[in-house]
Amino acid sequence: MKIGPQGGTSPQARGRELASQGKKLWVELGSVKGAAAEFMSRYRDVPSLQAYRYAAGLSQDQAARRYNEVTGNQTSLGGTSINAWETWARGRGQGSPPSFSSLLILSIAYGQGPLGTAEEKVPPGDLVSEIYERLPAEDQLSLKSVAAIDDASPDADSDQGRSVASPRGVDAGRSSSEIPGQIGGEFNLSVPTVEYGNSEICVLTLPNPQRGQLLDLDWRTFGFGIERLARQIKSLGRRLDADICLGVNEAGLVMATFLASVRFSRCAVGYLRCNKARDGISLDKDSFFPAAHESPTILICDFEVKHADVIGYLTRQVRSRYPKAELYFAVFGAMTKASELKVAGFDDLTGAQIMRKADFAAVFIAATMNPPGIEPPLELR
Repeated sequence: MKIGPQGGTSPQARGRELASQGKKLWVELGSVKGAAAEFMSRYRDVPSLQAYRYAAGLSQDQAARRYNEVTGNQTSLGGTSINAWETWARGRGQGSPPSFSSLLILSIAYGQGPLGTAEEKVPPGDLVSEIYERLPAEDQLSLKSVAAIDDASPDADSDQGRSVASPRGVDAGRSSSEIPGQIGGEFNLSVPTVEYGNSEICVLTLPNPQRGQLLDLDWRTFGFGIERLARQIKSLGRRLDADICLGVNEAGLVMATFLASVRFSRCAVGYLRCNKARDGISLDKDSFFPAAHESPTILICDFEVKHADVIGYLTRQVRSRYPKAELYFAVFGAMTKASELKVAGFDDLTGAQIMRKADFAAVFIAATMNPPGIEPPLELR
């Protein structure tokens, strides 16, 4: 859903309307964090930094005044600074990032809610959860330190703050020693699939004990997730015989290699090497597309799906080389819109519409994750 000016509506009027919606959500849910999460699920173009302001029912000028009040009016911040930070958060190459100290103050200001009387604890890292990696390195380290302190406190959220060494409800057929400690549970999720196929897959959860920083996966968790994908493919409801497994970057290539071996009789393996560009990504010349017959079945393997339409770009590239191909998609980690990892439906994933638009024959997902995401072993790119 887009939030830009519509018809003759000015940006200022649109902003007031969204702030009013945020205030209503706060009244309904009784939480700034809950209202911000709901706001982002409704308006996919709204970054978390802006969603929290709307959840607090504030205009940019009001947010600046609240900011100054938190500092005891020792600052004289204006609405233009709030605008610059949110413009940066939207990722349009303009504006400037808020400093670590500014995020601390904003987390207090927004945690006071629309009435300015609440005392809800809003972790500063949550304000920039999906854009954390774009912050200066010094501010990333500072947010990591704050998150570590918060997670060590007795009242830390049970799902996000609990120890990674205490898995719950995962794969009842295995002993606890066989289950990677980073996995927090599992649940069934209905996903797009082939006609008359099995749409229910069993998905793992990857709770992040240190909010605001990437979750570094160990080899056991990575292998366990690939095993889960292999099981989902086997349980599709019909035999899937892939002619090619394409891996997106190195982590995806590892996934493709294992799945090609364990499920597709060592079918051909290809490589989609992506380079970051200013307005998205481009496909590197060293990418490899194996030869295939006229109508191949292709499984694309990627490590993560977040907000960016990377997989949409890649499927267009693949279809340009294999015009009559039937495409399937296997992803290790899919980001959720809200903090709850056991989502109610496929559309509660941030990349749901991206995957739908790519028009895959079927989708396989190993695990759900929170912002800012997960990191593969050895930082495979």
